[in-house]
Amino acid sequence: MTATPHIVVVDDDPEIRRLLARFLRQNGFRVTGVRSAAELKVAMGEAAVDLLILDLMLPGTDGLQICQDLRRSSAIPVIMLTAKGDETDRIVGLEVGADDYLPKPFSPRELLARIRAVLRRAGAGPTTAWPAVGHTFAFAGWRLDTIRRELTAADGTIVDLTTGEYDLLLAFLEHPGRVLSRDLLLDLAKNRGAIPFDRSIDVQVSRLRRKLEEEGSGSSMIKTVRGAGYLFTAAVCRE
Repeated sequence: MTATPHIVVVDDDPEIRRLLARFLRQNGFRVTGVRSAAELKVAMGEAAVDLLILDLMLPGTDGLQICQDLRRSSAIPVIMLTAKGDETDRIVGLEVGADDYLPKPFSPRELLARIRAVLRRAGAGPTTAWPAVGHTFAFAGWRLDTIRRELTAADGTIVDLTTGEYDLLLAFLEHPGRVLSRDLLLDLAKNRGAIPFDRSIDVQVSRLRRKLEEEGSGSSMIKTVRGAGYLFTAAVCRE
């Protein structure tokens, strides 16, 4: 993450872009406003980006498609904005790779808190979350380097993780063989923007499980314990 975090606001409403840019600049961020997928591509080619604030409803390529395309090559944190606030829209946004979700209208201060939380998770160094020794977790042929925030499969393939997926995997690796409730996972993964019993944790688990299975043996290391939560079954050692 750059010294002054660079945020790109993707929204076709010029007034929203103007207000958000002014508010975020007042709070110490560098801000670029764009109105479409094409303009976002140009902005990302001109400067490093630390976080996207992405509106769901955009002309042409919508926010969901932009996020899905982005996740094929990048783990840049994404906070999705939308006028729609029901659970289905929230789950779809998280399913395609968004790190957080905020329905319009929203409080700028709430957005600021979520931005800081997502950036904190994305840029956290090892001294803020675990001891300096043993920064690599090994499990079932996989390796998670917590300094590089890099997940490597047994065949050497590097698997991209979103910030939310990384935090969730780290929570499992730090508590192997223990049933973790949804509320505890939300807390361990530092997802402070979530509300209690938010089913979005199930979406995050599903995405993480799918990535581990696609590059692994096909057997799930994350077991669902009905009525209780989730259990990470693989043996874990810290190197």
